[in-house]
Amino acid sequence: MKNIFLLTFLTLSLVFTTEATAQKFSGLDKSPADIASYPASYRVSEKAVRVIYSRPQLKGRSLSDLAPAGKVWRTGANEAAEITFYKDATVGGKAIKAGTYSLFTIPGDSEWTVILNGNLNQWGAYSYDSAADVARVSAKASTDGDSLEAFSIAFDDDGNMVMGWGTSRVTLGISI
Repeated sequence: MKNIFLLTFLTLSLVFTTEATAQKFSGLDKSPADIASYPASYRVSEKAVRVIYSRPQLKGRSLSDLAPAGKVWRTGANEAAEITFYKDATVGGKAIKAGTYSLFTIPGDSEWTVILNGNLNQWGAYSYDSAADVARVSAKASTDGDSLEAFSIAFDDDGNMVMGWGTSRVTLGISI
């Protein structure tokens, strides 16, 4: 009886293990999530700022079609990007209290408007409500000779947030 129980247990374990390892990963997101932080070095564990966002790909499409000028954009893909300030900061010249905010942008030619919004857990910009804006600031837009296929966010050595996609680069001044 004991041997039958053990054999049954081992057989079921093998079946379920095989089923689990045979799982297809076909539903993976085409715009994977990413995190950018300042300081950027992984050796510095105490961060001042962190952005969680998704990275859409151009895939032959134009930036102007994916993030139209003059319209509120979720700043990435999927859920609205979220930015966390672990300390009070100055963003684009405006004082911002430590906390987490949704991050939206309005693309433009020479500058983008960057929006920090108090409503969290939003999908895209579909439920964006300007009444919950904490700040709207200007960020300088420029172009680069190198094209980025995936939307990307990074922080420079001074703590400024730089967004890039295609040949567009947008720099938001941040000081902690």
